[in-house]
Amino acid sequence: MLFVRPLFMFLFVLFPFAIQAAPADFDAAKRIAQKIYSDEVADFYCNCQIRWVGGKGQPDLRSCGYQVRKNGPRAQRIEWEHVVPAQQFGVGRACWRQGGREQCGYTDQTFRQMEADLFNLKPALGEVNGDRAHFRFAELPEIPAQHGACPVRIDFKRQLAQPRAEIRGDIARIYFYMADRYQLKLSDAEQQLFLRWHQQDPVDDRELALMRRTAQHMGHQNEFVSGNKRWYPGYLSHQAELNSSVAAQQLPPSTSSANQNRSTVRGNKNSKKYHFSHCIDYASLKSKNQVEFGTAAEAEAAGFQLAGNCKTQQR
Repeated sequence: MLFVRPLFMFLFVLFPFAIQAAPADFDAAKRIAQKIYSDEVADFYCNCQIRWVGGKGQPDLRSCGYQVRKNGPRAQRIEWEHVVPAQQFGVGRACWRQGGREQCGYTDQTFRQMEADLFNLKPALGEVNGDRAHFRFAELPEIPAQHGACPVRIDFKRQLAQPRAEIRGDIARIYFYMADRYQLKLSDAEQQLFLRWHQQDPVDDRELALMRRTAQHMGHQNEFVSGNKRWYPGYLSHQAELNSSVAAQQLPPSTSSANQNRSTVRGNKNSKKYHFSHCIDYASLKSKNQVEFGTAAEAEAAGFQLAGNCKTQQR
């Protein structure tokens, strides 16, 4: 049995993100999050110093000039904030219409996975967590500060929230990850906002370290933080095209052959780029340069790549 420990260490080096299982529900996720952020010195939104006692965070409001807006007791504790709110990823689900978040927590496994996703959880002052609620993010220069020197700004009437500049890229990459992993729709305005924040606030060493630490519990990375994936306008539309192409290849031969008669992908022999039917250059390719494919997977297998102007097309 002397080989067991060396073998375990070898597997850990090869598969560092597959050692622990992802949390099954939000309660389990909060317990794990306390371990991940046990050395985090400040909360997410206000940058107030945190002292961790028995797994619970106690903020020092004076350290960041925080002023209680309304709920003093809640301001004195750290809560686990869903950066992408539960309502945003739950409201379109049948369980939400039947009984809201509680019903989804009981009956919908996919919702529980989203609610427990550690990449979407951040430590936040309880009052700020409550004030932000399920509001979407925006830039609100016209809104005055409501929590002393804490930079977060809330437009309660329009249900919008502006985070401090230093975490805007972090927020963008969390939204990209959640949208990609769970096929959540981001509006055109949200995509433009988050792409701008992603560029203005690039990944730093702390964000990368927290991502890697979180990945050890989730079993996978946030690839928009690691850099393995990049968001662009129309990203989800492209992923849907690729998924449908893979599905088409798995159809029975008779069905697949019928679909091949209607080309959905057109390649350019000279540039080795391919275009979907919605792309601007699809119809204008000269016939002598055209090569037809039934799916994007076929095009890529033949050495073609998606055209750059196709990626930037809004569908």
